[in-house]
Amino acid sequence: MTGRTWARFARRKRNLFGLGLAAALALLAVFADFVASSRPIALRLGGRLYLFANLVDYRDLRSFDPGRLGPADWAVWPPCRHGPYEIPPLASVTGAFPEPPSRDHPLGTDNAGRDTLARLAHGARVSLAIGVAAALVQVVIGLLLGVVAGYLRGWPDLLISRAAEVLLSFPLLLLLLAVQGVLERTTLLSTMAVIGLTRWADTSRLVRAEALRVRELPYVEASRALGSSGLRTLLRHVLPNCLSPALVAVTFGVASAILLESALSFLGFGAPEPTASWGLLMADGFQDILDPAARPLVLAPGLLLFAAVSAFNLIGDGLREALDPRAQGAVEPSAFITSAQNRVMSPAPNPEGGDATPAE
Repeated sequence: MTGRTWARFARRKRNLFGLGLAAALALLAVFADFVASSRPIALRLGGRLYLFANLVDYRDLRSFDPGRLGPADWAVWPPCRHGPYEIPPLASVTGAFPEPPSRDHPLGTDNAGRDTLARLAHGARVSLAIGVAAALVQVVIGLLLGVVAGYLRGWPDLLISRAAEVLLSFPLLLLLLAVQGVLERTTLLSTMAVIGLTRWADTSRLVRAEALRVRELPYVEASRALGSSGLRTLLRHVLPNCLSPALVAVTFGVASAILLESALSFLGFGAPEPTASWGLLMADGFQDILDPAARPLVLAPGLLLFAAVSAFNLIGDGLREALDPRAQGAVEPSAFITSAQNRVMSPAPNPEGGDATPAE
């Protein structure tokens, strides 16, 4: 993104708000182990210092019991001292699950006794990773096929356009459910691949339209006239100038992929148990929706989904406006000035008859 494009993007506060919200969610996903973990961030035990025990699997700490720290031992804990997959021992269970919010569990627990806050933090990592990976697969395939279809025309355009129309003719969620249902076992990788491989048609049509415009521009014709091969012209002149719609499609694709992953997980066709996923959390809460203790399982991931989708949609709208050719001076202001001068200088008809008078 150039300096002028960034200036146009940052001109609207809603774009910066969306960017900041997306950055906050990304930080939550990256540093989820520093927000919620059953292992301390730093630990001194038996005269030995263990750094980042929440990330490194120290063999000596596999049977670590936080209640047995000696007088000279100390530990630095994350804000939430529970992991996303930690199930309480049966001896410590005193009531039914899910548990309501408490001091030990600020947002309560799910149906298996796992901390809701911990699963929310680590679920951001799963949802954003699937969203970004699926959007990149979608955009890379759509960009390449769209450029080839728009630049080469002929039978490549016919085949790619018909394949895109076939994909777009199916209801998206029904198509995803059918593909996931064929697989013996759904995984995070299969969810990413299915979403990315079935969403490229939208991006392909956008890029194709841009490639049709770019291929007729004077500098592309000049490149051909100078003897450049078709492949060189495609890679050096057409493809770089078709990146703008693809960049916008990435942001909208991330928001759409996050929603689709959550919907698939909610229906049991997405992330497998016991993966920490916002969709799975909502599915657990929906099973006991009449229980007040289960309502945070639906409301909390729903709010995070709303925040993530809104953030990426705001970024997409801002990029679309910032990359608009009219905002980049594609139409010279002098054209409007000359047109205005011509209107002023052109004679206006005299209502009383006689010679025409210059327009005021």
